[in-house]
Amino acid sequence: MRDDPLFYVVAVACLAVVVILMVGIGGFAKGGEFNRKHANRLMRWRIIAQFIAVILILLFVWFRRGG
Repeated sequence: MRDDPLFYVVAVACLAVVVILMVGIGGFAKGGEFNRKHANRLMRWRIIAQFIAVILILLFVWFRRGG
């Protein structure tokens, strides 16, 4: 599995989702101007990154099964 470069792409995509989510949650917890200014944008980025990560995971599974 670690020989497959798509595995690393999937891992980076999942890490990007986690980072975006943590920044969004941190901004929400802190509140203030940052949250008002960036909360919706961060959650949109999270949804897009999550969609890309799911597609990559499905591709990874498909290729590993011999698709």
